[in-house]
Amino acid sequence: MTGKVYLVGSGPGGLGLLTLRAREVIDQADVILYDQLPGEDVLATLPERAEKIDCGKFGGKHTLEQDDIEALMVTKAREGKKVVRLKGGDPFLFGRGGEELEVMREHGIPVELVSGVTSALAVPGAVGIPLTHRKYASQVTILTGHEEPGKAESGLDWENLAGNPGTLVILMGVKNIPDITRSLVDHGKDPDTPVAIIERGLRPDQRVTVGTLRTIADLSKSRNVRPPAIIVIGDVVRLYREDEPGLVPM
Repeated sequence: MTGKVYLVGSGPGGLGLLTLRAREVIDQADVILYDQLPGEDVLATLPERAEKIDCGKFGGKHTLEQDDIEALMVTKAREGKKVVRLKGGDPFLFGRGGEELEVMREHGIPVELVSGVTSALAVPGAVGIPLTHRKYASQVTILTGHEEPGKAESGLDWENLAGNPGTLVILMGVKNIPDITRSLVDHGKDPDTPVAIIERGLRPDQRVTVGTLRTIADLSKSRNVRPPAIIVIGDVVRLYREDEPGLVPM
């Protein structure tokens, strides 16, 4: 007897951007494997009848390793259960959903992707930073600020990124902000390029730090910037207004 696995994106945080399909699948789940990125509002609505398994990461320590999470998904699905792997944002954008899809396929387990609103798009918009603008940016590049440890060679082409005339959006980059800014400047990007770091986007304690490639690492340190956070680099950051109310409901 085989059940089904649902790779569900919960959006950037809060119930306002949780999709109807995600809500439907969560409410029907037998097992939910979750981490902290969906946020307290979403996690508080998980159905009581479902078995809930915490897969979160606290202070760099994983509650469960990725291999263990995937093994649990396989085991529960083989018991005939509806298994939800609940992730923040979208599962296929730096959410390891692609890896989990491969494992389920290897074991012959049906999978459905329930796309989520990615924080890479929603969070900058929520504070009034459009990622594209006819005056400032005609392209957007989304990249990770935290590559797999132990990689022999970086998958990021810093020379091309530095020469990119559009907007750069970096996920999971808070810890590496000094290295990121240094790499861009060393490869020719203007050190006065505007930068915004948006912490805990779309949550009540959301905070924005604005600077330039030259200043943002020091500002981040002095303000004790912490993940989760989105880094936006480019001239569109000039459109940010500190006193403007949120553009997207929490």
